[in-house]
Amino acid sequence: MNATNASDAGLAPVGYRPRVVDGRLDKLLHAFGAVEIVGPKWCGKTWTALCQAKSADRLDDAATFAAARTDPALVLMGNEPHLIDEWQDVPEIWDAARRHVDDNANRKGQLILTGSSMPKDQEKIHHSGTGRMARMRMWPMSLSESGESTGAVSLKALFDGVFKPAVRQTSVQDVARWCCRGGWPANLGLDDEFALEIPDEYIGSVLDVSIPKLGKNSEIALSLLKALGTNISQAPTYSTLADDMSYGDDDRRPDAKTVKSYIEMLQDLYLLFDLDGWEPPLRSKRRVRTKPKRYFVDPSLPAAVLGASPHMLLRDTQTLGGLFEVLCLRDLNVYLSALPGAGNRLSYYRDEKGLEVDVIIEMSDGRWGAIEIKLSDLKANDDNAAKLLAFRDKICGNPCAQVREPEFMMFLVGRGSHAYRRDDGILVVPIATLGA
Repeated sequence: MNATNASDAGLAPVGYRPRVVDGRLDKLLHAFGAVEIVGPKWCGKTWTALCQAKSADRLDDAATFAAARTDPALVLMGNEPHLIDEWQDVPEIWDAARRHVDDNANRKGQLILTGSSMPKDQEKIHHSGTGRMARMRMWPMSLSESGESTGAVSLKALFDGVFKPAVRQTSVQDVARWCCRGGWPANLGLDDEFALEIPDEYIGSVLDVSIPKLGKNSEIALSLLKALGTNISQAPTYSTLADDMSYGDDDRRPDAKTVKSYIEMLQDLYLLFDLDGWEPPLRSKRRVRTKPKRYFVDPSLPAAVLGASPHMLLRDTQTLGGLFEVLCLRDLNVYLSALPGAGNRLSYYRDEKGLEVDVIIEMSDGRWGAIEIKLSDLKANDDNAAKLLAFRDKICGNPCAQVREPEFMMFLVGRGSHAYRRDDGILVVPIATLGA
């Protein structure tokens, strides 16, 4: 089996637009024998890996796939770092890769693996790879990666206590376009007429190819996707989703076990992620008891499932607001991936009295920030600011709890023109000025 080597053909794709995780991948390759890049299809995993790989084997090639099925070791040979693309189609590759790293004295930077789903036959994997193989998650492109955001307001700098005002005029029409186009590298430079076709094609590919490959029913999956789109940015129960999936027909209503298994499948395809509840201190039971919110990895997916266009969303700002929240969570996950620390996390806050905060960013060293997401800067008003301040006072006001003050509190907005600090210290930041 002969891998494609960098000496034979340059592997870095022409026209590659740098990604936030490029530096993270480089760091992990210097620390581990192998790195696995996971994320949804079409988000750019392969191109990012090829920029650092010196050789590659791609399992979407029939001959390569057949060789890997015969002997997984055949696709592990090549100049290092060697890429194995879509390794999950032959799960035995994982254990072979772990042995390969061990056999080469755990030398750093030997292999890169990419995967767009969890392997169907996970029982064929016998070792975790801990200490030898690191995992890095990729997301669709953030606005700063696609060039829509200036990135003038750095999330890292905010945690370092640095904020610089910025200017970038954006409208609700811009937000609607961004939500429907999505962060797919394939639509860079395309007019809306063509870019808006990509999310529809993505959903079609998932239903026609990915879901049958995992042994699931595409019709049930589509009904769940529509139910999740209807309950966007919410924490629906399995019962609520089952009701919405049945369209009022009890004979079509799935049971909770079915709903759960299909949600897990969509998570295995990296199309959904959970946002857990947050409450300090670390051992609070509320962290466990607060239901997770379920988000799509990109706003274009629920928009496509719901049949929403930018023009339609301008007449339905409630749905647009939910899609914008998905966009903000996508971008925050991208920017957080560039910050040091293995325990960094996003969550949300809701107490028993209904006080809510959309996003809590918690760093592994204990620093944290609070973010309210608003479609327009007109909502960054005194009434909503009072709720953020009340949240801070509740969390930090008890000296026995020993919770540190937040590094920042922010309104992250869609429509807006200026990133600035209010008199009460709360930041107002248009999403088109935010970056890593």
